[in-house]
Amino acid sequence: MKVADILKSSKKPFPSLEIVPPQNGMSRQELLSTIGQFMEFRPKYINVTCHRDEFQFIQNPDGSFSKHLVRNRVSPETVCGVIMSEFDVEMVPHIICAGVTTEEIESELYNLKFLGINNIMALRGDSLMGEKRFTPTPGGISHADELVSEIKKFNTANEVDFCIGVGGYPEKHYEAANIETDIENLKRKVDAGADYIITQMFFDNQYFYRFEELCRKAGIEVPIIPGLKPISTAKQITLLPESFSLNIPSELTEEIRKAGNDKEAIYSIGEQWCIAQCKDLIFHGVPAVHFYTMGKAKNIVEILKACF
Repeated sequence: MKVADILKSSKKPFPSLEIVPPQNGMSRQELLSTIGQFMEFRPKYINVTCHRDEFQFIQNPDGSFSKHLVRNRVSPETVCGVIMSEFDVEMVPHIICAGVTTEEIESELYNLKFLGINNIMALRGDSLMGEKRFTPTPGGISHADELVSEIKKFNTANEVDFCIGVGGYPEKHYEAANIETDIENLKRKVDAGADYIITQMFFDNQYFYRFEELCRKAGIEVPIIPGLKPISTAKQITLLPESFSLNIPSELTEEIRKAGNDKEAIYSIGEQWCIAQCKDLIFHGVPAVHFYTMGKAKNIVEILKACF
């Protein structure tokens, strides 16, 4: 079932999840055991992230260097296939522009069609480490709206109908000059054929409500699903703003500061903050809430118990 149809038919808000493909060495059963902890809450779909290939240079005996592909994680398609074989849940693999050509994207779409997957999350992906601005691979795609267009072309040419989700940024993408420009970019993705939006994580719901209002004023009419992630360690207070260019409210950082080195207390503070966010979003009528799990179940399960 397509995510767009799930959103239309659902009579009340529901949870969805996002997982990172497990690192090489994790067993199939370990993955299924983690996913199984979520299933009593009946998530409608599970997103599986995709990360660009990494390379390392190894020195040869003659002093020269050779480039080697490094893949430390199980492929998203494999993860989707394993979960679908065990649980009745829709899978939403991510497809990115970063590091791939249009031919490679087309090959991936054929793989997903073969698996019977109906939904895709279309994202640009990250720049290479040390790269000031995103640079597409030769023969690749520069922006997510172009990726959405490519998927729509594939749909037409192959008589399929992938439902397409795209990302939105309540506090704006770090490369955008301002929130208005960022929403113009988002509208291009929707105009290209995106069916719904899932937002980047945020820790102050007012950012989401402002973002939603600006989107509607800009003519964006597709569903907008808020994305949440609970703080679980003190380090994330620094790491998350650095990595995602987002704001963490002073009230939350002060609570964590007062907890000192008490890891359990910090974990609980992050969990309770996320529960409060989720309940407030549901009260304000969001169609669903998307949780960034990072492959960890404990705090997300407690949040789902409290909210759904």
